[in-house]
Order: sequence, then C-alpha cells, then structure tokens
Amino acid sequence: MNSKNLFFPQLVVMAEEEINEDYPAEIHEYLSAFENSIGAVDDMLKTMMSVSRNELLQKLDPLEQAKVDLVSAYTLNSMFWVYLATQGVNPKEHPVKQELERIRVYMNRVKEITDKKKAAKLDRGAASRFVKNALWEPKPKNASKVASKGKSKK
Repeated sequence: MNSKNLFFPQLVVMAEEEINEDYPAEIHEYLSAFENSIGAVDDMLKTMMSVSRNELLQKLDPLEQAKVDLVSAYTLNSMFWVYLATQGVNPKEHPVKQELERIRVYMNRVKEITDKKKAAKLDRGAASRFVKNALWEPKPKNASKVASKGKSKK
C-alpha cells in the first residue's frame, strides 16, 4: 500500500488496483481525478497538522484566526456532507446543511469586516482643499473695472 495517503488509505488501494468490472470503464478517468484530489486534500491536512493549532493561531491576528476557524469548520462539514452522500443519506435533509449555512453567514460577516478595513479612509483636510479649489469664485467688482480700464488705455 502507498503511504502517500495517510487519511484515505482505502482509496489508495482502490486506485492501485487495475480497472475491474465493478464499475464502468468510462468513469475510470473521473475516479483517477477524484483520487488525485483526495491526495491533494491529504497533503494539505498533513501540512496543517504538522504545526500545532496554538502555534498557528499565535502568529495570526484575531481576524485571521477567525478565518482559519471558519475555513476549518466549513471544510470538515463539507467532508461530512460528502460522506453522507456516499452512504446514501440525503445531506440536504440532514442538520449538516444548516451548519454549513450558519458557517457561510459568519464567513460573509468576516468578509464584510475585511472589506471595511480595506475601504479608503476620507482625509477631511484634503477633501476640503479639493472642494475649495474646485468651486468657482466670482471676481470682485473692483478688479473687473480695473482690468477693463487697463485694456481701454492700450
């Protein structure tokens, strides 16, 4: 058995076997792609688990910590959704659906907070100078008379 997939060893055994008559040959490519995707998930899990959670969270600000927690919760619940589907259970009728929706709501809240932080701040001084210089100011009446007298003398 290949030691590549620590978390999904049964899939490695299935992938290493040659095509058999248990499934149609047309879906072999799809199954191979699925096995590769599982391998990628497995590699990511190994990477995440190589560092302790406390160590990881200490390096992050609170907003980043929230993002890590939400992505972790969403990923686990999504994997459980897939598990339910493989067991013949309709995940749309299972409480995992409400949990995924709840997590999605919190992910949107974090996104709003992140977007607000990135939004441009108003520099009141610069804005007032911009408006003041952009406004039209009429010339004083004396200035126009002086200018017209100067023109007539020429």
